[in-house]
Formats: sequence, C-alpha cells, structure tokens
Amino acid sequence: MYRKILITTDGSSVSKATACAGVKFAQQMGAELLALYVAPEYQYPVYVEIIPPTYPSEEEYLVQMQKVGGEHLRPILEAAEKNGLQHSGLVAFADSAAQKIVDVADEQDCDLIFMGSHGRSGWGQILLGSVTNKVLSHTQKPVLVHRLIKEPAA
Repeated sequence: MYRKILITTDGSSVSKATACAGVKFAQQMGAELLALYVAPEYQYPVYVEIIPPTYPSEEEYLVQMQKVGGEHLRPILEAAEKNGLQHSGLVAFADSAAQKIVDVADEQDCDLIFMGSHGRSGWGQILLGSVTNKVLSHTQKPVLVHRLIKEPAA
C-alpha cells in the first residue's frame, strides 16, 4: 500500500517510541523508510551589538546540529537496517518544522507521513502549538499519528 514512509523525530522520548512503531509499520508494509530530523535555522543574536566570542558561528552551528540530528536518527536507521528495510536519513533546517516535514515528504515522494503526538491539550497546545496539527493542515498526503497511551521512561 505504501512504498515510502517518512518518519519524523525531534529526539524526545515520545518521538523515539513513535519512530520504533514507525519502523515496525514500514516493515509490515514492505516500504522504504526516510527518517527526518528538523533543526531550527541559525539565529544571529539580535539583542547585542557585538557577537560574543563564545557564540557559535553559523558554520559551527550547522555542523553541531547535523551531529545532533544524526544522533537522533541513528536508532531509527539502525532499526530499519536490522529489519532489512531500504532506508535513509535526513537532517533539515527550517524555522517551521511542520512546513519542512510537508516539503520533504513532497520532495522525496513519500506516500505517508508517520509521526507522533505529545498529547498536549488545552493551554499547552494553544501556547506551544502542535507540529502534528500543522502538518495535518498543510499536507494532502496521509498522516498516521501514533499516540502513546503512557509516556515512555527516559
């Protein structure tokens, strides 16, 4: 049914549990897997006149975030490898994670976006927003939202 599934991660415990479920789902479907981590774009410190020497350069930031993203993607890619799935990983940069997820799904010709929900409601969702809700409202592709019954232990 699905040929290529995009699995997103933000490195949280909920996201890690979701990614494990996503790998199992991709295996059941016999689908290729693309794991995605979206990092925030580099921000210059606009609140100071002189950039402090300890503030990372844009190049240092990009290298560090590629490393962080790779660490978050590694368990997904290792699980895919272990289960014999064709797979790849991508670290992308964007101010809007939701829009980047939608764009990558389109660019990489994914049939399905598999992502988790932190399960916030009320003020938490209003104040923090929901990447999952934004993805759902910005894409025409199917989105499978994996919801955990219980928060995983860290």
